[in-house]
Amino acid sequence: MALLTVLLLVAVMAAVAVVLLDDVRFSVRRTTNADVQAQAQWYAAGAESLARRQIADLIKADPLRTPLEPRWNGRLLNFPIEEGAIRAVVTDGQACFNLNSLVYGQREDLFARPEGAAQFIALGAALGVSRARMAAAAAALTDWMDADAEAAPGGAEDARYAGLATPYRTGGVVLADVSEMRAVAHIDAGLYDRLRPYVCALPTAQPAKLNVNTLTPDQAPLLTMLTAGAVGVQGARAAIAARPRQGWASTDAFWGQPALQTYSPDDQTREQVTLVTRYFDLTVDVDYAGGRAVRTALIHAAPDGAVRTVIRRWTPEE
Repeated sequence: MALLTVLLLVAVMAAVAVVLLDDVRFSVRRTTNADVQAQAQWYAAGAESLARRQIADLIKADPLRTPLEPRWNGRLLNFPIEEGAIRAVVTDGQACFNLNSLVYGQREDLFARPEGAAQFIALGAALGVSRARMAAAAAALTDWMDADAEAAPGGAEDARYAGLATPYRTGGVVLADVSEMRAVAHIDAGLYDRLRPYVCALPTAQPAKLNVNTLTPDQAPLLTMLTAGAVGVQGARAAIAARPRQGWASTDAFWGQPALQTYSPDDQTREQVTLVTRYFDLTVDVDYAGGRAVRTALIHAAPDGAVRTVIRRWTPEE
């Protein structure tokens, strides 16, 4: 009997030891993973800090025309580190239609901006989307942000969303992220995917100014949008392709090129073209010791030379 008791006690102690060892191994693994993730995030934060300094130097080099050299727009930078690598890409963050320009005003006092809706519809037309569908999407987006509770023709206010299986309300403020479009009426996955490369949500209700020195041929629809369709996508590509190696010396030189001689821009269109980039998109992807951290940021370079991060996320762009 005593032997049986001893054997039972040994068996129980062995079982407890196995459980304790599993707990210890799990705790060690969890601590290691946390340390790896924290270090990867520190690397990403360091890359963002470096990007801000480089952007400040870029703006300081020529405050009136953002230099194209050294090449920065869309260039993949790869920095090897111990047990991994840091990859970073900076792009022009204002080469897009600012969804928040569908309204004007401050904070929660926002009202419909017809000029913004016209450009949004023109962008969709350049991408092959019907004007009727784009007009409905523009109205719904405007209703999502504006101050009133009255739906515009084709739009949608709180009453529309309150009747859904999972009800919610409109934002009543400017968009914080482009992905909010997916919650807005008349915008399905197909339309979202079509528009996503050409739209942004800058932290202002002002229209985005297009830097014609950083536009790529793939962004030609933005130029078509700006001219309300007067310059077709092929013509816009030709205008972008004609850019000198060092970029246009002035916006007048851009508008005066042969590819655009048949188009005469009005004052509003001229004001939306620039040679200076104020918003920069940064994506940092860190691989370290089996862990990964992705950091995206929108960096603003003010006219006074101050450079700061205005939006930061620990997720890839959607």
